[in-house]
Amino acid sequence: MKPVAIYLISDSIGETGEQVIHSILSQYSIEVEEIKKFTHVVTKKTVEKILTNVSEEENTVIFYTLVQQELRQYIKEFSGKNAIFLVDLLGDGLTAIEQATSLKPLGEPGIIRKMDQEYFKRIEAIEFSVRYDDGKDPRGILKADLVILGISRTSKTPLSMYLANKNIRVANVPLFPESEPPKEIYQISPSKIIGLTNTPEKLNGIRKERLKNLGLPSNASYAEMNRILEELEYADKIMKRIGCLVIDVSDNAIEETANLIVDYVKKMDASFNK
Repeated sequence: MKPVAIYLISDSIGETGEQVIHSILSQYSIEVEEIKKFTHVVTKKTVEKILTNVSEEENTVIFYTLVQQELRQYIKEFSGKNAIFLVDLLGDGLTAIEQATSLKPLGEPGIIRKMDQEYFKRIEAIEFSVRYDDGKDPRGILKADLVILGISRTSKTPLSMYLANKNIRVANVPLFPESEPPKEIYQISPSKIIGLTNTPEKLNGIRKERLKNLGLPSNASYAEMNRILEELEYADKIMKRIGCLVIDVSDNAIEETANLIVDYVKKMDASFNK
């Protein structure tokens, strides 16, 4: 049997179409030298040139993944005038969804790849925030998009995870009087650092509940008011020394604080890019 020539025309990188073609070919014992791809095809002139050259070959099947209706229609008209096999990998699906919903497709090439990139970026941010949570490795401070400082029970970890889901790589660092903060926090711009604080009363209640959940006595020094005031005073000195933005989380839900931080980051980025 003469080898089949397989071509793929795509308006993006052709990865999705190639996977589908391989799935189809796996059902047949036929010889295929390679799948010849034409990628980033977005004009009628380019499509015409490809089809004219390819149609001269025998035993040819052309698959295409094009979102522009005009290009798909042109290929259909071309196939009616030439004896070649053409397979529209997206057209039937787009038509079915359009008929079912009365919505028009966006017609934007490469959306799947862009979505995949966003997904992997988010996963990377989550993994980063886990790796550099609670001051585990101060080297993360220099790599992070954002650094969060605060004493215990100021919502550093949940905020880091929430922001990571918005593709922000966060390192968070606990502050306590017995230890100097990592030198790395003085090596980055204060605009990349957020300090968190809370009221002594709120911290007292939260820490007592934390001790209760751990099965420890509620009168441990961790929850004593004098200890909390000492920690807050120490953290305040560090944050003032850095000159970073400080957010009081006492009356905020995690989402509210995160939105304040996201807005701040956007303003800093806009200011930097001017």
